[in-house]
Parts: sequence; structure tokens; C-alpha cells
Amino acid sequence: MPEKKLPLPPGRKPRADAQRNRARILEVAKEVFTRDGAAASLDDIARQSGIGPGTLYRHFPTRDTLIEAVYRNEVEKLAGAAQRFAAKMPPLAALRAWMLLFIDHVADKRLIIPAMDTVAGGSSRLIEGARGLIHGAFVSLVQRAIDSGDLRAGTDPHDIVRALVGVFFTTALSGWESSARRLVDILIAGSSATRKHPSTAPRMRQK
Repeated sequence: MPEKKLPLPPGRKPRADAQRNRARILEVAKEVFTRDGAAASLDDIARQSGIGPGTLYRHFPTRDTLIEAVYRNEVEKLAGAAQRFAAKMPPLAALRAWMLLFIDHVADKRLIIPAMDTVAGGSSRLIEGARGLIHGAFVSLVQRAIDSGDLRAGTDPHDIVRALVGVFFTTALSGWESSARRLVDILIAGSSATRKHPSTAPRMRQK
């Protein structure tokens, strides 16, 4: 006699549904925290996510955990993009595309900083905690371009990382994004083994 399957406990949702809820919460929360900063309402986030407040709090028990998860999710997407680009693009094109995406990430982060500053330890703690993931993705793409021979063998990946990150200290100045995007091509061309323009990919649209 076949074994009878027991029904799921009342109110319990399939794991895939819970994952979709979590992803939707993070998507909406980013938009709301960007728009409203520290004044963002968790009830508003739940409503716009199409869920009840109880569901939101089951995923994220406190405001701090939600803000941290929003930022961490953005960092993980940025790191994941490095792997996707490497799988689909030539080394220099992948590096350039990711560096431009990194600039977009920094621009978006500036908008959510007011909310991030409300968590324990402030935004600096969250940024520092995610630094290794971003740095690792960046260095891996530079190293791939070195290994392919597109960048000079003597190139230090950390020099390129430091040079681009340095421009982010000017984000309070008008035009910093345009400057950062120009610097991407300067850095790649200056380190290129052939001294040719690095891009074989279309320029990424600014947000």
C-alpha cells in the first residue's frame, strides 16, 4: 500500500513562495528606503510588497535586519554579475562592464545611505562588512584579463581597484559619475597589453 503523504501544516507556504516573498520585500524596501530614508514605513513596504506585516516581520524581525538585508542583497547581485559577465564576455569587456555597474552600485548606495545610517554601527559597518565580496569580484575580473594577456603581465589588480575606488571619495562633487566612467577606460587602456581601446561591449546606460 503506497504511503499516504501528509498535508502541509495550515498556513505553511512552499519554500519557493517564501523565497519569492523575500525577494519582493527586498526589491520594494530598496525603493522605499531610497525615497523616504529613515522615515520609511515598514507597513508601507509590506503593503507595496503585497503581503501582510506579519509576513514581513517573519522574514525581517527588525528594521535593522531589513536594511542590512537590502544592502547585502545589492552587494550579492553586484558580485554575481562579475561571474555572469566572465562567463559571457571577453575578459576586457567583462571587466569594463562590471566596473561601470560598480559605479551604478555606488550611485544607488548614496541614495540609501540615510536609511543605512540608522542601523547599529551605521552605514560604515555595513559597507565594511561587504567590502571583501566586492573586492574579490573586482580582483578576479582584473586577474582574468591579465591571465588572458589583455592586460600587461606586470599589472597589479589591486592598483586598478584602488584607482577606481579612489574616485568614490569625490561623490559629493557634481559630475563624479561621468568622471568615474571616463576613468574606467583610462585605467583599462593604460594597463592594456595592446594599448587599444578596451571595449567590445556597448556602453552601459546610466541610471
